[in-house]
Amino acid sequence: MAHSQQKRPTACLVLADGSVFYGKGFGATGQVTAELCFNTAMTGYQEIMTDPSYAGQVVTFTFPHVGNVGVNPEDDETADPVAEGMVVKWDPTEPSNWRSAETLSEWLARRGRVAIGGVDTRRLTRAIRQQGAPHVALAHDPDGNFDVSALISHARGFAGLEGMDLAKRVSCAQSYRWDEMRWAWPDGYARQKEAKHKVVAVDYGAKRNILRCLASAGCEVTVMPATSTAEDVLAQNPDGVFLSNGPGDPAATGEYAVPMIQGVMDKGLPIFGICLGHQMLALAVGAKTVKMNHGHHGANHPVQELETGKVEITSMNHGFAVDSQTLPKGVTETHVSLFDGSNCGIRLDGRPVFSVQHHPEASPGPQDSFYLFERFAASMNR
Repeated sequence: MAHSQQKRPTACLVLADGSVFYGKGFGATGQVTAELCFNTAMTGYQEIMTDPSYAGQVVTFTFPHVGNVGVNPEDDETADPVAEGMVVKWDPTEPSNWRSAETLSEWLARRGRVAIGGVDTRRLTRAIRQQGAPHVALAHDPDGNFDVSALISHARGFAGLEGMDLAKRVSCAQSYRWDEMRWAWPDGYARQKEAKHKVVAVDYGAKRNILRCLASAGCEVTVMPATSTAEDVLAQNPDGVFLSNGPGDPAATGEYAVPMIQGVMDKGLPIFGICLGHQMLALAVGAKTVKMNHGHHGANHPVQELETGKVEITSMNHGFAVDSQTLPKGVTETHVSLFDGSNCGIRLDGRPVFSVQHHPEASPGPQDSFYLFERFAASMNR
């Protein structure tokens, strides 16, 4: 009896070193080039794909069950997916969740994002850890036609994230107000109607849930573009300034962000930064940032607050880090990663200015780090 012909792979992931991974494509058809990272979170694939901090990156999910809760409009962190593509071990599972409005594959196809399943993600993750985040080309073709040599050339031609300012690409084009608070049972997202503080949030790629946390901490939030000047920010007469997360090389974004932050600091206003915002603040006080081997991406990262000794389970997403050896006098390191000792927080001595590398809004702990928003609100009270 003749054997049935085996189906050809419909997706192909190629690393710049020439490694080739074949699999089953889903989502949109087409091709992308990017940096490859891995994320260890067991939940939140939709939030990860729509997190602006993933601009310029394809995400490998180490957890195999992806697609099992579907997608829904409430869980988008920004209007459209920002991560360039997705790599998973198994084909996406059918959704089984009362909040699901659409399957992951349909959602990715509609949003123009390429994905590949059936890949040995453990092998891929080991390669990333050992060799650093590689440059890759990811292609999805239903007919299985791939020019591997051309894909390798595309991967090798990718410029990389060092020196790349991506904040401008994902920032808002104009200012807007935000009053939606954190999701709460049974009513979902309520509106902030009794704000105590006026806050300007500078958008380097802000996640919606960060803005919700600010609103829930009693803030009336005005979101402003990444390229806003100190004069633009101060014209809003804010009680405090928030520096958001975002993608790309901090040093490149710092070309225009650092003068703005320094101008705001000169006025003595409270400042709170997260992720790229943390790195921007560090650059503004004279420290330096460095590219990490493979970065921190996941929802299980232990971070210690040095002054209390308390350990928080945090969500992280960054490929660059603040070099704690370059922190100047008058700046105290407040948090460190217990995985590798890298810097995760700073504060300016005697001033209401502080920042953290991790994402307190993502609630992996689940509420281990929400006190940071309350601390920012308290600094504005004073």
